[in-house]
Amino acid sequence: MQHRLALEAVLRFSQISMDRKQNPGTQESGTSSPGLKAASRDSLAAPERQAPGSSMESPSLSSKGSDGSASKSLCSSASSSSENVENFESKASQESSKPSPDQPPLLEGETVKGQGYDVTYLCPYSGPTRGTLSVTNYKLYFCSIDREPPLILDVPLGICSRVEKIGGSTSKGENSYGIDILCKDFRNLRFAHKQENHSRRPIFEKIQQFAFPITNKMPLFAFEFKGSYDTEEGWRIYDPQTEYRRQGVPNDGWRITHVNGNYEVADSYPSLLVVPKAQPDDELKHVAEFRTRGRFPVLSWIHPESQATITRSSQPMVGVAGKRNKDDEHYIQMIMEANAQSHKLYIMDARPSVNAVANKARGGGYENEDSYHNAELVFLDIHNIHVMRESSRKLKEECFPAIDEAHWLSKIESTHWLEHIKVILAGAVRIADKVESNKTSVLVHCSDGWDRTAQLTSLAMLMLDPYYRTIRGFEVLIEKEWVSFGHKFRQRVGHGEDKHSDDNRSPVFLQLVDCVWQMTQQFPNAFEFNEHFLITILDHLYSCLFGTFLYNCQMHAEKEKVKERTQSLWSFVNCQLEEFTNPLYAAYVHAHVLFPVASLRRIHLWTGYYCRWNPRMRPQEPIHLRNRELLVLKAQLQRRVQELQKELANKHARTNLQPSPPRMSSPVNV
Repeated sequence: MQHRLALEAVLRFSQISMDRKQNPGTQESGTSSPGLKAASRDSLAAPERQAPGSSMESPSLSSKGSDGSASKSLCSSASSSSENVENFESKASQESSKPSPDQPPLLEGETVKGQGYDVTYLCPYSGPTRGTLSVTNYKLYFCSIDREPPLILDVPLGICSRVEKIGGSTSKGENSYGIDILCKDFRNLRFAHKQENHSRRPIFEKIQQFAFPITNKMPLFAFEFKGSYDTEEGWRIYDPQTEYRRQGVPNDGWRITHVNGNYEVADSYPSLLVVPKAQPDDELKHVAEFRTRGRFPVLSWIHPESQATITRSSQPMVGVAGKRNKDDEHYIQMIMEANAQSHKLYIMDARPSVNAVANKARGGGYENEDSYHNAELVFLDIHNIHVMRESSRKLKEECFPAIDEAHWLSKIESTHWLEHIKVILAGAVRIADKVESNKTSVLVHCSDGWDRTAQLTSLAMLMLDPYYRTIRGFEVLIEKEWVSFGHKFRQRVGHGEDKHSDDNRSPVFLQLVDCVWQMTQQFPNAFEFNEHFLITILDHLYSCLFGTFLYNCQMHAEKEKVKERTQSLWSFVNCQLEEFTNPLYAAYVHAHVLFPVASLRRIHLWTGYYCRWNPRMRPQEPIHLRNRELLVLKAQLQRRVQELQKELANKHARTNLQPSPPRMSSPVNV
C-alpha cells in the first residue's frame, strides 16, 4: 500500500513536470550543457563526461585534475536551454569550466598523439565550424574556436568503422579536402583541412593507427586505461555458482559440472555448466560431438515452481544423410524428464525452416521429430546475421544525417528493421509462454548457438524472472547469456580492426537492447533501469574503454587476463546508480511474468538511440534533471510513508494495552 501511494504521487509529479512550460532554446548541435555550460556538445563520447552522445546528464570518471586523480563532472549533449540549469552553476564555475581547444580532457592512461589546427568540422545540422582537432590513444576531440559557446566533439576511436581521405591535391572548392569517418553508432563525421597547412596526412595516420590498434598490432585502450571506481568490483557482479544457487540449482534434476573446465569440450562455452543430474560427464562428450562447435544443450534458466527449463545449444550435425546420435537423443530425453510437470519438450529453432534445411548441406541441420520422442520442433523465422547487417545499414541511411519527413514511415518500413525486432520479440514470448503457461521445458538453438539463441534465451528470461529487470540482474543476464556463453563480440563489433566489410560483423547485440527498450515502453514501471542505461551499454559496446565486451568467449578473455588488466563496464555503472535508475520503477507491481505485445502496432523505432544525433529528434525537456527530481521526491514519499506506518503501529499498540469497551450494555455498566 505504501509503495502504491508513493508511486501515485510520483506519477502526479511527473505529469506536472511534463506540463510545465519549457524554454526550448536552440536545438542545433551547439546547445549548451548543464555540466559545462561554456561548452556546447554536438556529440559526447568519453566517459569522463558521460556516455557517448547520450542525451542525458551522467556523472562519470572525469578528466585528470592537477593531482592526476579521477573526479566526477556533469554534462549533457542535448539540454534544451542553459536557463534550465541556472541554479546549478555559478558564473565562476562557468568560467573555470571553459574548454581549451589545445588541451583536451584526458583519462588516466590517455595521451595526446596528434593535433590539427584550423580544421573545419562539417556538422550536417549547424554547418561548418573551425577549430582544433586532437587525436589521443582513445578519442577524437574537436573544439571550435569560432562559436560561443564552443562546439565540442568527444568521440571514442573505437566507434570508427572506416576512415577515408576525401579530395586530393587538385580538389577545388571550399571544404572539399579532408577526412571522412564512418561510425558504428549511426553517424558519420567529416573534417575539412586546408591543403596549405599539410595537416591531413599526420591526423589521418594517427586516426588509422589508434582507431584500429589490432590491425596495427597494438593493444586496445582498455588495457591502457588506468582509472578506478569507488564501488564494488564490476567483475564480481556475475558469479555462476551464485546465480545458479539463486535459481535453486543443484537440485533433484540438475547438477553443476566442470566437464568443460579446461575448455576442451566446447571452447566457446563457460567452464561451469549445468546439466541433467542423471547424465554422466563421459557421455556428455559424446553428445557434444554431435553438436556444432561442441555446444551441447545446457541449462540457462529453471522455473522456481514447475521446474520447467530453458536450455540452449547449437544445431545437431545431421547433414544431408540424416545422421542420428543415440547419446544426443537420450540426453534430450533426460532434459524432458527433469521436468515432472510435463512429458513434452519444445525445440525452438530460431532460424527460418529454409535456412535450417540449407544448413544440412554444410553438415548441420535440425532435430527429426521421429528420432526425438515427445519433442516438437518449431521454427521462429529469425534471419541470419547478414540480413540483419543489411537492414541496419539501410536504417542508418534513413536516420542520418537527414530525415525524409514526407516518406518517413515508408522509408523505415523498407529497412525491415522493425519487422526483425518484432520477430525476435515474438519468438521470446513463445518461449516464455511455453515455460510459464504450459509448464513445458524448451530447448533453444540456431546454427552455432551464440547469436539468435542468446537473443531468445535472455529475452525470455527477462520476461519470466523479475530479478533480471533490476540493474544488477540485467548486468548478470548480459554476463551470463552473452559474455560467458560465447557471443562473438570481437567479431560482431569488429574491435580494433579496419575490416569494415567483414561478413562477421552484425548488430546482434544491438537488436537485443532494442527489444529490451521495446519492453520498457510497454511496461514502464517494471524495469529498475532507464533508457540512459541501455544507451550507455551500447556506447561502451564500441568504445573499447572497458574489458566487458572485448572478446568472443570466456576462454579468450581469461587468456588475455581481462579481469586483471581492464576495468568492467559495471564498475562504471554501479558507482552512479542514480543516473541509470527509472524513477517510476515499482517492483511490487510487476513481480510476475511479462508478456509484451509482439506486434508492429506496438513496436516503435527507438529514435532516442538511432536518431539522437539529429537535434530536431532530441527531447526539449532535460529528462535527466526531471528523473533526479522524481527520484528525490520518491525517496521523500517513501520515508514519509514509513513514518506514518510507524505512527499507526504505535497507535495500535497503545490501543491494545487499554481495556476494550464492552460490546453490549449490561446492568453493571449502565
